[in-house]
Amino acid sequence: MNQHCILIGAPVDSGQSNPGCLMGPASYRVAGLAATLEELGCSVSDRGDVAPRPAAEARCPNPAVHHLTETVAWTHALAAAARDAMDAGFPIFLGGDHSLSLGTVAGVATHAADQNRPLFVLWLDAHSDFHTPLTTRSGNLHGTPVAYIAGCSGFDAFPPFPDPVPVARICMFGIRSVDPDERAALRDHGLTPVDMRELDERGFVAPLKGFLDTVREANGLLHVSLDVDFLDPAIAPAVGTTVPGGATFREAHLVMEMLHESGLVSSLDLVELNPFLDERGRTARLMVDLTASLMGRKVFDRVNRSA
Repeated sequence: MNQHCILIGAPVDSGQSNPGCLMGPASYRVAGLAATLEELGCSVSDRGDVAPRPAAEARCPNPAVHHLTETVAWTHALAAAARDAMDAGFPIFLGGDHSLSLGTVAGVATHAADQNRPLFVLWLDAHSDFHTPLTTRSGNLHGTPVAYIAGCSGFDAFPPFPDPVPVARICMFGIRSVDPDERAALRDHGLTPVDMRELDERGFVAPLKGFLDTVREANGLLHVSLDVDFLDPAIAPAVGTTVPGGATFREAHLVMEMLHESGLVSSLDLVELNPFLDERGRTARLMVDLTASLMGRKVFDRVNRSA
């Protein structure tokens, strides 16, 4: 796959309450992400870690919210880094907690608008992340990116999202932990996640294929945000928000293989890896292997046959 991959470290630790995600970018590098991509025929440039500039103090009427100023600063910095990288190749953002997507998807959305192409988002996660700073009870801003991306209100401290993504172009996939406030917000906005119940009943192929067909028909750009907790904690323990019943090893690789075969993915987040919680780097290595599947690693080349 002759793709130019741009690695961008996002050592964001401000969006949640379990320290350690800031070590994620280094862990991906130690696990051999760059070398793995090069083995697949990709060219790779590593732009190092983004460093946000100091920002003016941000405020929120919800007293539970913490590290707001820091998270807003990360959002500005990562949006600029993402827009620049989209002009140069295929950016892979190495997280860092999921609040980094407040910035990465904003930058990707700006690029999509500049190209006059619709942006689609595939959210591979145990959680819907559809809180706003006003509704979160934990105060953890890693639970807010999808609401920001969709243009929901309550983000006054943040830069306006450049081109909100309609909920019809957002696919939450693998969801299995949604609190009552989020459930109500999802219902109000007409967004129905592809949860694990649906995947148990229908399998992984049909729902994902349907979404990818929609992206293709619209000539869209597709941003994929892969959270470690999309995976079952039995195979990926290095995350502070473990939820049983996630994707198995083979299911996760199937998703990545389908994404590669679609040829639609234009940018990727790897988020919520907490190396402090890992077991001899097994989760980091699995995330690198999944990225390799997304970029074209196969056991052998298949001939696609029509039914």
